[in-house]
Amino acid sequence: MDHRALIASIPSEAKESLQKRSDAAGLRHLALYGALLAGTSTCIAFRVPLWPLFVLPQGILLVFLFTLSHECTHKTPFRSGWLNDVIGHLVSIPIALPFTWFRYFHLAHHKWTNHPENDPELGGKPRPGNWRDLLIYLSGWTYWAGMAQILIRNAINRIDAPYLPARQHGAVRLEARLLLGLYSAAVLSLFYSMTLFWLWFLPVLIAQPFLRLYLLAEHGMCPSVANMLENSRTTFTNRIVQFLAWNMPYHAEHHAFPNVPFHQLPALHGWTKAHLKSTSDGYSDFTVDYVKSL
Repeated sequence: MDHRALIASIPSEAKESLQKRSDAAGLRHLALYGALLAGTSTCIAFRVPLWPLFVLPQGILLVFLFTLSHECTHKTPFRSGWLNDVIGHLVSIPIALPFTWFRYFHLAHHKWTNHPENDPELGGKPRPGNWRDLLIYLSGWTYWAGMAQILIRNAINRIDAPYLPARQHGAVRLEARLLLGLYSAAVLSLFYSMTLFWLWFLPVLIAQPFLRLYLLAEHGMCPSVANMLENSRTTFTNRIVQFLAWNMPYHAEHHAFPNVPFHQLPALHGWTKAHLKSTSDGYSDFTVDYVKSL
């Protein structure tokens, strides 16, 4: 059974329940996430004893804001549309991700998931197939370099991505210019204070391998087929990772039914688990399998 047949088989009442968004559920999750981030930031800013040990947790919390930004492109973590847009823009800033551009990039990824030529996440290039490429990927270099190119290209009005509608070109251009201005000011601030270096720049650099490995598991080693239960991986993991990633380790479920908000994905898994084709028992198991495939 493919994902279309599976979703069609779910009773209409259950589908309606699965798609219910909730401001309360989203804000509760965000409040706890924000409290953890505020705690690590405070420890670093005020140089508590052993404060350098908080730099890596700070980085992990910052880079995994990507998963909330991703959810906001679908307008599912919150019931209120404006909350999805405002929070989506805000949480994308620390990871240099232009949110308006990313929304359309990601919608194209859903349309062409794992297609070797059309999926913009692949960009016509295969995932890392040897140790050198894997280490470069995990370092985050390809991400940072790619985002810099996209921001500069969008800012100077060289917008040529086929997935970006012409009506959004102005918003994408303005977004890129504002972000470049903000990042330039942040870099200049380092001449006066190293606060942002310890709170932001260094953490997001050293935590990249954790996010990259997580993202690699979403579709790595999955076949290039149309069935979302096969071209996307669900990874069975612990509650900490589920929390950090806003339940996105249920990734095949998310691709099969993108309208389901994060807090309903465990319930959707109940419907999909017998039909999943690509799964891993944790990210360590996926990593071992991926390394063996190099």
